[in-house]
Amino acid sequence: MNKTLSLWGLGALLASALLAPDAAAQAGFTPITFKNASVHDPSVVKAGDTYYVFGSHLAAAKSTDLMNWQQLTDGVSATNPLFLNGSANVFTELAETFSWAQSNTLWAADVRQLADGRFYMYYNACKGDSPRSAMGLAVADRIEGPYVDKGIFLRSGMWGQASHDGTVYDAMKHPNAVDPHVFSDNAGRLWMIYGSYSGGIFIMQMNPTNGMPLPGQGYGKRLMGGNHARIEGAFVMYSPATAYYYLFTSFGGLDATGGYNMRVARSRNPDGPYLDAQGKDMAGVRSDPAKPLFDDASIAPYGVKLMGNYLFERKLGEPGTGIGTGYVSPGHNSAYYDAATGKHFLVFHTRFPERGEQHEIRVHQMLMNADGWPVVAPYRYAKEKAVAVRREFVAGDYLFVNHGKDISAAIKRSQHVTLAANGAVTGAVTGTWALVGANGVELRLQGAATPYKGAFLSQWDETSKSYVMTLSALSGEGVAVFGSRLLPRTDAQVVNAIHAELSLGNTSAVSTDLSLPTSGARGSTITWTSSNPAVVSHTGVVNAAAGDVTLTLSARIAKGTASAVKTFTVTVRKAGGLLAHYAFDGNLHDATGTSGPGVVVGSRIDAAGGSIGYEAGVKGNAAVFNGASGIRLPNGLIASNNYTVALWLKPAQLTAFSTTFFGARTTDSWISLLPMGHDFVNGASMLWSGTAWYDAGLGMNIPVGRWSHLAFSVRNGAVNVYVNGVKRFSGTNFPNVFTNTGGVFALGVNWWDTPYKGSMDDLRIYGSALGDADVAALAR
Repeated sequence: MNKTLSLWGLGALLASALLAPDAAAQAGFTPITFKNASVHDPSVVKAGDTYYVFGSHLAAAKSTDLMNWQQLTDGVSATNPLFLNGSANVFTELAETFSWAQSNTLWAADVRQLADGRFYMYYNACKGDSPRSAMGLAVADRIEGPYVDKGIFLRSGMWGQASHDGTVYDAMKHPNAVDPHVFSDNAGRLWMIYGSYSGGIFIMQMNPTNGMPLPGQGYGKRLMGGNHARIEGAFVMYSPATAYYYLFTSFGGLDATGGYNMRVARSRNPDGPYLDAQGKDMAGVRSDPAKPLFDDASIAPYGVKLMGNYLFERKLGEPGTGIGTGYVSPGHNSAYYDAATGKHFLVFHTRFPERGEQHEIRVHQMLMNADGWPVVAPYRYAKEKAVAVRREFVAGDYLFVNHGKDISAAIKRSQHVTLAANGAVTGAVTGTWALVGANGVELRLQGAATPYKGAFLSQWDETSKSYVMTLSALSGEGVAVFGSRLLPRTDAQVVNAIHAELSLGNTSAVSTDLSLPTSGARGSTITWTSSNPAVVSHTGVVNAAAGDVTLTLSARIAKGTASAVKTFTVTVRKAGGLLAHYAFDGNLHDATGTSGPGVVVGSRIDAAGGSIGYEAGVKGNAAVFNGASGIRLPNGLIASNNYTVALWLKPAQLTAFSTTFFGARTTDSWISLLPMGHDFVNGASMLWSGTAWYDAGLGMNIPVGRWSHLAFSVRNGAVNVYVNGVKRFSGTNFPNVFTNTGGVFALGVNWWDTPYKGSMDDLRIYGSALGDADVAALAR
C-alpha cells in the first residue's frame, strides 16, 4: 500500500530534514507511486466510490483514489464498449453525427448522472478545419455503458443557412457546437456550457428531466470569446466554501507548441457574468477582428491564469534523476468538489517537457486563497491534506515559478529563491513573505502591484522522491506563482553531491565537442581546465583533426567556501571514423578496441539476467536474440548530431514496437530502429524517435527469416534510412537526441516494449553521416 503523510505527522520528518539532506528518503516511507492513463480533454464525474473521466476520441479511464488510473477505452472504433450493444456500435448509433460533421472521430465528451439515476453522455463531433459540428445526447443505465443515442440537439457550421437563432451562421459570432459540460446549480436548474474558438463560450439551460435544451434559446447566452479567440474547454464548478461558481477555460493551442494554459473566472450566478481577479467581465474577451486569426494578444490579459508551461528544473547535484517535474500545454480541465472532505480538484490532460505530443491525465488539489480564488497545488495529488504549518518548516530555499499572463510555448523554468526566517525573499526575486493563519502565505514581491495570496502545502515530489513543502499563490492581476522547497543542505553537501553525479559519459572515443556543465544546484559553479587545450579547450571544444590524443579535464566545483575537484580522462579520436564495430564473432567485444564490450541484459535495458546465443551470420558469426534478452552497449557511443548506424538483421518474428538498435539521452528522448513499426494497419519498418514523435517509415517490412541490411544516417537533422543499400526514406528535422556523451544504448531491448526475437550481425557505428555509396558498400 502507498503511504501518505499529512502535515500533522510531518514535524519529525521536517525537523530531521533540517539536519540531513535526504531525510525523507531515510525516514522509511514507502515511495508514492502512480498509474497513468491518457484521456485528452478529461471530464470528471463520480459514480459510487469511483471517479471516471471521459474525453475526446471516446477515451475513458477510472480511479478510486485520483492517483492510479485504469484505462477503459481509447479510440473511436466499432469495438469501443461505451457504445457496443449487440450489433450496434458507435458508428451505427452516431451515424448522423459523423455524417454531419464529416468526421470519423469524436471530441470532448461529458457524462452526468441526472435525477432518474441514469447516465447522460453529451457527445460531439467536429470537421476540424471548420466549426461544422454536431452535438447530441446518449443515455445508459451504467456509467460504463452501453450508451444509446437520443439524437443531435445542436449543430454549427451550416454555411449560408439559418442557424439555431434564425440568422445565417457566422463563425465569428456563433459558437462551435463542441466541448459540452453540463452542471446543476443550487436551485436545481440544469445548464450546459460549451464552445471552442469561433464565436466563443456559450451557456444554455437544459431540461433536468430529459437532459435536452429547453426550447427557444437558440445557441444560448455568450459568456466569453469570439472572432475565433483561442478559448475552449469550459467547465463550471460551484464551491460551497466561497459560494461562487468558477468557470474554467483553456486559452491557446492544445499541442506541445500551442501554449495551452488554464484560466478561471467566477460569478455568483451560474450563467454569469463571470469576472476575473481584476473585475473584468469575461464577456469582453474576444479577438480583435482587425488582427490576424487566433490573435492571442487580445485575450491574454483576461482571466486568472492558474497554470501554463512550467518546469521545476532539477539541477546537477539535487536528489533524483532526470530534468525535473513540469508540464507542457496543460489544459482542457474539469474540476470536482468533494463534499465529504471539502477538497477541490483540478483534473486535466498535459504534455511534458521533452516528450512531444504524448499526454496523460493529471489531478492537482486546489485550495482557496484569502480572496476566494483557487490556487493549484504545484505537484499532482497524493492524498495530501491542507493543515497548519510551522514557520520554521516553511522557511528555506525554493524552486520558484512565475506563470505570468502570456500565451506562449516557452517553458517557465524554475528560479532559485529563499524565504528567509526574518520574512525576506531573496534570490531571483526579492520582497517579503508572511505566514498568514494556519497555512496561508502572502508574498509581496518587487515589481508586483498587488500581493500574492495563497497557501503552503506539504506534497510528494516525484523527482526527489520525498515530501517537500510547496506554496501556490495568486496576485490581484491573476498571475500564479509556484514554489517547491529544496531539502536543506550545507554548501559542502551540495558540492559533494555534484561531485558524485558529475559525469561526461563515455570519453574513450571523443570526436565532437563536449558539453561541459558550468553550474549545478543552488548557484554552485563548475570551472573546467584542460591539460591540452589545443585538443580540447577549457570550454569543451574538440579539435579532432589532431588525431588520437589522451588528456585530462579537471572540474572545480564550488559553492560558498566549499570546493572539490573531479578529473576525467578523455581520448580524442579522429572525427567521422568508425566509432565501434560489434562483429558478434562469438563474443560482444568492440573490434576497434575503442569502446567496451556489450553486456547481456534481461527483457529491459536495465534488467539483469538474459542470454545471447550465436549462429552463422552474414560475416562470420551472428548474435541470436531469444525474445526475452538484449545487449546493453557502452554509454556515449554517439554524442553528436552526425552519425551512422548500420547492421544486418534476420527477424524470427515481427512484433510492433520491438526495437533492434535503441539509443536514448533520457527516457523521454530516444531513437529506435523497428523491424515492425507502431502503425498496426501498415506495420512498416521504421526509424522512430520519441523526442518529437518522428516517424521515418520505410513503406515495407523487412522479411522474417532472411537477412536484411539496415542503416540510417543523421547529419544535423537530415536523416536517411536504407534497406540493403537502397535509400527508403529521406527527411529533415530529425530530433537531435545525443547532445552529450551520456547517451544510453542497447540492442533488442528498451525500457518498455517486447524484446526483439531474431539475429543481428556486424553492427557498425560511425561518427559521421555516410554517403549513399558508402552505405551501399556495407550492404554487400
